Amino acid sequence: MAPGLDRILETGAAALLFAVVFLVGARMHPLRLLLRDHRGSVSFGAGMSVAYVFVHLMPELHSVRSAFVESVSMPLRYEGMAIYYVALVGFLVFYGLDHLSSHLKVAEEEGTVDRAFKLDVGGFAAYVCLMAYLLVHNLEESTVSTAFFAITIAVHFLAVDHSLAGEHGAAYRRIGRFVLAGMSVLGWGLGVLFALPQHVLALLVAFISGAVIMNSTIMELPSDRDGRFLPFVAGGLLYGLILLPLR
Repeated sequence: MAPGLDRILETGAAALLFAVVFLVGARMHPLRLLLRDHRGSVSFGAGMSVAYVFVHLMPELHSVRSAFVESVSMPLRYEGMAIYYVALVGFLVFYGLDHLSSHLKVAEEEGTVDRAFKLDVGGFAAYVCLMAYLLVHNLEESTVSTAFFAITIAVHFLAVDHSLAGEHGAAYRRIGRFVLAGMSVLGWGLGVLFALPQHVLALLVAFISGAVIMNSTIMELPSDRDGRFLPFVAGGLLYGLILLPLR
């Protein structure tokens, strides 16, 4: 079903917000009054992303599972438990990409650092495109749910931007951020033009749930990263409380 004009406009504005985050993310400090450093804001946003998954998306997977079973024309074993498995796959895919990228960076002196950059940008390009697509065709298409999704993913992308800029420096600032900004608009455009079947959409939501958990935590938890513990925890707990009445 094609989206209406109002939905095209509100999701288009959110897609542009995503693009702006990548283009000027290094200069964005949305919580300047509360947190002194830019990295604190990024950690707070990463906590928000994890809260969104645990409080909003994970409970939604239960209804996604029901919708998946109803939309598939053939009998399903285990009554649609595959939805949770796909979420696990999303988690493991992005863990695998990070693991492979780390190995490629170790071989930097052998001239393979370019491959790590291409792998990171390519993986996140697909990730951003899928997120922008889900702006238009989410399982809940109300204005409120779209607004919360857009805010959460925008601050999540701020963490992604900071992480990639720290790992790839000038290469990311020169090329990578423009690629990801473009994918924000491309994913939204694909959403406006093409509507996937309900069962495929359910699988995509499950996959992205696992991916968001992986990408948010991997930017904060390893000891050699410059994450901020208190902002991360505060972002998770406070945003979780905001989301809780919406379920």
